[in-house]
Amino acid sequence: MTNQDKTINYIEFPLVDAGSTKAFYGKAFGWQFQDWGDNYISFSGAGVEGGFNGETGVPVRAPGVLVVLYASDLAATLDAVKAAGGSILQEPYDFPGGRRFHFADPNGNELAVWTEAAQ
Repeated sequence: MTNQDKTINYIEFPLVDAGSTKAFYGKAFGWQFQDWGDNYISFSGAGVEGGFNGETGVPVRAPGVLVVLYASDLAATLDAVKAAGGSILQEPYDFPGGRRFHFADPNGNELAVWTEAAQ
């Protein structure tokens, strides 16, 4: 996957049970999966990359989907989100493969922005 700056890059769904999630989406849609520990799986074969996240321990709530944008410069994008009036819900943090932060837009929608780990 080629990452393009300031584009929707990833869709993330809440995860309750990894086994049943993989069985359902694999059987129904033919998606493939990569485990990233006990509570996170990524998927491919859906037309957009994505994952299922159960690490936060937050119960599934509507709408439950997290749109993740990619940024080549996470710090500059964080500043731009703040300057545009976005509310930072989770400050930048590391995860396997990169860093990301979460924000709310003026409508209250939660989105995330990530960048690749420094090489």
